[in-house]
Amino acid sequence: MYNRFHQIAITGCVFFLWLYQCPLKLVAQPRLSRVVTSSVIQREIAAADSYVGIIEPIKRAVLGSAVDGRVIEFTVNEGDRVTTGQPVGKLLTATIQLESQAAKAELELRQQELTELLNGARPQEIEQARARMQGAEAFLSYAKSKYARWESLFEQSGAVTRDQLEEALAERRSAQEKYLENKASFALVMAGPRQEKIAQAKARLAAQKAIVDKLTDQIQKHTIVSRFAGYVVREFTEIGAWVSRGDPVAEVIALDEVDVLVAVLAKDVFHIHTGMEVSVVIPALAGHVFVGRVALVVPQADERARTFPVKIRVKNTIRADGPLLKAGMLARVALPTGTQQKAFLISKDALVFGGEHPVIYIFDPNPTDPKRGKVHRLEVSLGVADDGWIQVHGDLKEGQRVIVQGNERLRPQQEVFVSRHITVPDTTSDDK
Repeated sequence: MYNRFHQIAITGCVFFLWLYQCPLKLVAQPRLSRVVTSSVIQREIAAADSYVGIIEPIKRAVLGSAVDGRVIEFTVNEGDRVTTGQPVGKLLTATIQLESQAAKAELELRQQELTELLNGARPQEIEQARARMQGAEAFLSYAKSKYARWESLFEQSGAVTRDQLEEALAERRSAQEKYLENKASFALVMAGPRQEKIAQAKARLAAQKAIVDKLTDQIQKHTIVSRFAGYVVREFTEIGAWVSRGDPVAEVIALDEVDVLVAVLAKDVFHIHTGMEVSVVIPALAGHVFVGRVALVVPQADERARTFPVKIRVKNTIRADGPLLKAGMLARVALPTGTQQKAFLISKDALVFGGEHPVIYIFDPNPTDPKRGKVHRLEVSLGVADDGWIQVHGDLKEGQRVIVQGNERLRPQQEVFVSRHITVPDTTSDDK
């Protein structure tokens, strides 16, 4: 009994000792960073030449006043971002507003007149016209009967004088005309307004509407708006200033996308076509690299330099403090201008910027566990871009694995764990 109890006590002490030491062992093992890798590939691409270009906005507009007036609002400053249709300034419109209100009231009057014609007579008006016609008809019947009796008395007994007979005849004729008049009035009420009257009312309405539209357009012209999204780069007026028609108010440039303008030599321009991807390096941005597309090759050379303007369209990065790429910045563009040659390419996601040169991290797998290993840092220089891939120059070999996700905070010789390997096009390797 004693020996059994002794064995249980020893087993419990060993178990609690293991529990006490286990967390220490777990803490002692650092957690590996999880990364995603992709392979270095080798392809034949055109040899590249480096050109220096300048960043230009894709749109530039000097906003001007369409009318004469005094500035009562000017809501932007240099550097402000504006949206499409946003007002940047407003001129005094008190007098024209009063004219517009009077014109709109007159327009409403013309509209009601036309509506009255189109609606025709009310039921009460129809009944009133019918009652007048029937009353006139009844009086005509009485006048005819009276004249017939008096005519008979005049011929038979002479009880009615000729003057009385003539008076009865005049009364009958008057009743006849009155009846015809009321009958015609009833017919007009039933027929409704003439088409000519309706056409005249419509013409008056259209003319008044044109006056209202003209005044509305004049009021709109007293407000200066931006026709596209961009940034204000110049101011030409202030509140209280008088501007004349055509005077500039502000200058706006569009920078959501930018053009890199490059002057290309005649011997190289034949290798460049629209839609081609090229890499763009901005020296002022610590080696930032953008991938743009050739948007335009101007077929007219500069007469003095004998170079052709080429524009590369690049999508800008818009931050809270403004656009990353700014008009006037210098850029270095790698244009494919030579013969085909073999080159090493990597996914552009493998590039890490922030220093003097772009950097990539190469994964060196552990011989016993291919998903674990260390990384080493390699500085590279860039060449041409090719459908999401970019040419790099450095100590590389085909098939090497580079970090494409999780590479922002890596350190040389840091141990990592590969959670996924992206299979590159034109290869048969499976995801690991």
